[in-house]
This record gives sequence, C-alpha cells and structure tokens, in this order.
Amino acid sequence: MSMNRRRFVQAAGASALTGLPFIGKAQSNPVRLGLMTVKTGPLASGGIDMERALVQYLKERNHTLGGRKVELFVGDSGGVPAQARTKIQELVERDRIQVMIGPLATAEALAADDYIRQAQLLTLSVAAAEDMTQRKPNPWFTRGTSTSSQCSMPLADYCYKTLKMRRMAVIADDIAYGHEMCAGFMRVFEELGGKVVQRLFPPLTVPDYGTYLAQLKTNIDGVFLGFAGSNGFRYLRQFNEYGLRGKVTPVGGMTALDEAVLRNMGDEALGIVTSCWYSAEIENAINKRFVANFRVDWGYDPGFYAAATYTEAAVLEATLNAIKGNVEDKQAFMKTVRGIKVDTCRGPVQFDRYGNVVGNIYIRKVERKDGRLVNRVIQTYPNVSQFWTYKPEEFLKNPVYSRDFPPAKNLEP
Repeated sequence: MSMNRRRFVQAAGASALTGLPFIGKAQSNPVRLGLMTVKTGPLASGGIDMERALVQYLKERNHTLGGRKVELFVGDSGGVPAQARTKIQELVERDRIQVMIGPLATAEALAADDYIRQAQLLTLSVAAAEDMTQRKPNPWFTRGTSTSSQCSMPLADYCYKTLKMRRMAVIADDIAYGHEMCAGFMRVFEELGGKVVQRLFPPLTVPDYGTYLAQLKTNIDGVFLGFAGSNGFRYLRQFNEYGLRGKVTPVGGMTALDEAVLRNMGDEALGIVTSCWYSAEIENAINKRFVANFRVDWGYDPGFYAAATYTEAAVLEATLNAIKGNVEDKQAFMKTVRGIKVDTCRGPVQFDRYGNVVGNIYIRKVERKDGRLVNRVIQTYPNVSQFWTYKPEEFLKNPVYSRDFPPAKNLEP
C-alpha cells in the first residue's frame, strides 16, 4: 500500500520521537562506504591496488549498489596497527561510514577488533587475522578472502604429496600474519610426515636479508616464503644473488609473489609455485572482465590485494541487493551477508557460520605469457574452509596459530 503525505509525516514524526532511523529518508541517501588500506610503507604496493580495484568496481556500476549511490571514503594506516584503529575511528565518527572494506593487515584488524565491536561497524575484511573468525568471532566481521593459513595448509599438502618434499624451512615477516601462515603450513606438512627443520622471522621492515640468507640451511628440499607486500620480491632477488636458486626450491604463500610485485621481477621468479585464493589467470567471465579493465587502467595484472576489494565489493553488492539497499538495518545485513552465495572474480564464494569464506584455493606456477610473468593455475583445491580438513570443533580446541603453536618439534641447530 502506498504511503500518503499524512502517513509519511506521521511516520517521520514517530521516527524522530523514538530515535529510530526513518528508513524511507535514509534509503534516499548514498551508502557511505569506507576503505581502510595502506598507501605508505612496505605494504603500500598492495594497499594501493586495493583502492584501484574498488574504485574500478564502483565505476563499472556507476557508483550504484543495491539501488543506492555509494560514496567512498579512504583511510591510510601506513601499515601501523595503532594508526589503523585511529583511522577507522575517523572514518566512522568524522566521515560517518556505514560499512567498511578492510583493513589490509592482520595486526591492524586485531588492533581494531574492539572498536569494530563497539561501533557495530559492518566490516568486509581483507585482513587474514585467524581468531576474528575462530575462537573470538567478531559478529560484525565477515571475510571473503582467507585466513592467514587457509592457503598455506593446501600448499603444505601439495608440497608433500606432489612435489615430494620432506625437509623444509619456513621464513616470514615477524608479524601475526607471517606467524599464522607458517604455523598452518608446518602443522599440515609435519602431520603428513614431513619435517620443518628451520624457522626464520625477519622484521617486516628489515632493510636487507643477507643475515637470514646466510643462515638458511641448504640440506633441505624447499623453503616456504610467508612474505607480504614487496618483501617477497626483495627476498627472492637476494636469494638469487646469494646463489641459492638451484640448491633450495622456494615455494610461496598467498602474497609472496603477488602480481603487484611480479611485474617488477624477471627470470628469477620463473617456475616458483605459490598458493592463493586468486590468480589473474582464473578462467571465469567475471575475472576476465576484471583483469582486462584493470590492465587498461594500470598496465599490469591485478593480484591478491586488488582482487580482495573487488571480491568484497561483489559480496557487498549481493548483500545490498538482497536487503533492498537497507544498510541501516545492521542485523539484517549481517544475517544476509553470512548466508550469501555469490560468483566473484575468485570463483564462487560462501561463508561458514563464523563469517569466514569457503572457496577455491589455487596452486599456481610463475610462467611467462605474452612477455609478462603470470601465476598460472596448475591445481585447484575446491571449497576450502579455514579449518582445512579438520573438524571445526576439534580445530578450535587448540590455541590460535602463532610462533608458539603448533610447537616446532623438528628444528635443527
């Protein structure tokens, strides 16, 4: 039944008296979307791609999702966890955002966890912080990318079963993301019968990897690289300079050889196997369009970071479509987003009851194509959850993955 003028005024008056939002008016306003990213520091290459891809998604849809215009507000944390929390607070309290995509880094999400809960901020996260969808699930937090270990656990399976590796080292940035990624890899690899005999955790902003390369054992089959931002590129360049290629086989986590840094590399990257929930080489119509448009605008292929915001934007659009644009109803938004199933550039996406994605994980190999380096998909692990093959209730009885869990039982001096 249509609302006549008197009923409209009565409804508005009642809304003002009760303090409840007047939805008719609210839905005529743009959705205020925040992006919490990193535009300075060692993670900036990925953080800039996050913004570029999100702007592309909105541009392709005339800045309209779920029947409502969208205004975008961007914050830069510089990769500093405390600053991320402050910037998120600014986005909420100064810019009055209603939903946020981001933050980028695990430590940033952990630092902002309490504020996200306090503000009841609808969050579609890129950050891989494990416990925010595990032992301490945040009810306002949904992640369409992966946890830190969600891609490293399948890679451990591939290293043991397909590459026939038995003795390995792991090296990663000395941050929560690196710890969690390596822990998941080590657990699966060792439960299959392999041994991780060395672990190295350089500082995120270490200027040179010489000390760590000098320490690296060579009586191993491979080394797992758990780097973020441009650090994988920097490490591999020195790895080759030290003459280690051919002696030790590097394999990489989901951001070690991201397309954002692969474009700056040469033959030293050829043949390296990595695992990720995304590759620019994925053969689906959505991804082909995404990659083609991104290449036109920026001259290189999108990778993890760009695909992250493009995927989260697709999740946001599907959710807004389902709730007819009513982002003001936070409970309905969260219930809907966690029950959504949507096709995206990464493939089909759905969520578990903790708010984390269940989706494909791709094993990729660096090859040259049309004069550029690409991550060609060589194997797909379908419908991988954050719990890998473990039962969730059993998985959650253990501590969160870290430097201390699981214990490293096979380290050698």
